[in-house]
Amino acid sequence: MKPVLLVLAAGIGSRYGGVKQIDGVGQHNEALLEYATYDARKCGYGRVVYIIRKDIEKDFRERFFDQVARGFDAEYVFQVSNRAKPWGTVHALLAARDTVKSPFTVINADDYYGRHAFKTLGEYLSGPGAEGAAHAMVGYVLEHTMSKAGSVSRGICSVKDGVLTGMREHTKISYTPEGGIVTEIDGGTYPLTGKEFVSMNFFGFTPAAFDFFQDYWEDFYAINKDSEKAECLLPNAVNEMVAQGRGTVKFFSSEESWFGMTYPEDRELVKREIAQKIAEGCYPGQLWEKP
Repeated sequence: MKPVLLVLAAGIGSRYGGVKQIDGVGQHNEALLEYATYDARKCGYGRVVYIIRKDIEKDFRERFFDQVARGFDAEYVFQVSNRAKPWGTVHALLAARDTVKSPFTVINADDYYGRHAFKTLGEYLSGPGAEGAAHAMVGYVLEHTMSKAGSVSRGICSVKDGVLTGMREHTKISYTPEGGIVTEIDGGTYPLTGKEFVSMNFFGFTPAAFDFFQDYWEDFYAINKDSEKAECLLPNAVNEMVAQGRGTVKFFSSEESWFGMTYPEDRELVKREIAQKIAEGCYPGQLWEKP
């Protein structure tokens, strides 16, 4: 069975200041998530499902969805929130529960992961190991995932014998003026080496994961239902899944250097990186054939 690509594209992008998930960065105005979709199709994925907000549907379809859907089995579902700020990545993922019935890879819409990561999880999810609660992820080296424009959020991973043993979301990791890397967490500032493995929300799950995420979300919402800002985050949920013994996560690593759309200043960098990938022959200048 071919795996499904599930793209988290419902975020507001408060630091970016716009709908970054559909902002054009390619030579023909392609968005980053289009390159991820292209990579997934090249690596044997059979379908893509985008999770979006209702208010961006018109722009989403006009910008690229109808074009992508002509060459790939594609659809979208809505993350519906009862407040202005979406409830986070676990809540978003659950919006696809009735749509996705086979093993699937989850990614952020605004991050570049590299084709090797799609190949790695695509092969795992298509093989005999991806059954029951045996999940997987691709982690990245922290120093390869930093932004010079400001702080980033990363789930720092603990790994033993190729298996994830724990993960904690750090929402404010940044460079120091001297070029070091620090995290602000638990009321303090702590140095990091830059060699830590981090999650970039590149996970491979079997459908069994939905049961755990539903339980996790319901517990989270019961505590935070009156909050306007609390987010139910996927790295924290995966950490709890492992801690409770309700799933295992095989850990694969990538040496790919991340780039993505966190801040407005990132857009020109992303455009240059994509242009370089095109020059190297990784992608055609125009991803999709025009009608």
